[in-house]
Amino acid sequence: MTILEFPPVEEADQRGLLAIGGDLEVPSLLLAYRSGIFPWPFDDKVLAWFSPSQRAILFLDKLHLSTSLTRTRKRKRSTWHFSINKDFAGVIRACARAKNRKGHNGTWITEEMIDSYIELHRAGYAHSFECYDEEKLIGGVYGVSIGQLFAAESMFYLEPNASKLALCFLVETLRKHGVQWIDCQVLNPFTEKLGAVNLPREKFLEMLREAVEKPKIPLP
Repeated sequence: MTILEFPPVEEADQRGLLAIGGDLEVPSLLLAYRSGIFPWPFDDKVLAWFSPSQRAILFLDKLHLSTSLTRTRKRKRSTWHFSINKDFAGVIRACARAKNRKGHNGTWITEEMIDSYIELHRAGYAHSFECYDEEKLIGGVYGVSIGQLFAAESMFYLEPNASKLALCFLVETLRKHGVQWIDCQVLNPFTEKLGAVNLPREKFLEMLREAVEKPKIPLP
């Protein structure tokens, strides 16, 4: 049954845990993201919803690229190219299988999550940014977009730097459409190196309310 209302985000505990249960139908997910809440299942049996007191945000004009990644962007293989929404299902399934993230094994992206986000993609609210070597998908990132909000969910790579270059492609695309920041949800060493910072939940919600009311980002 579609979720009609979440508890006030101020009721989240110290970990940011706000609620348990419910469903992942498209209207429920849209309500969650518009409210500053995101799903993060404990396993394939327990659906949990989070709204941490500190929200990780990457301001696009503060993106920091390492010297090696900047060099890689300039010298990437001629067979590598990028696309948007060419294979959303392939990207989210690859993220679920990913074993290359410190501290994460991908199991939080359950089969229910995969099915639900594919439906969200079909509804026009979830998007993938992909890196290919010729026709082989070698890296990508996916996330949720409402208005000018883009909430990055997960990324994967099969070749070194492929996911990072897909993220750079995402940032370039969003910048072209006037987007100023990405919701990274929870700060980790990778996003921190990129320049992401923690903002108080109240400040994030203020930015969120403004972003979701803006015209939709025109993605294919």
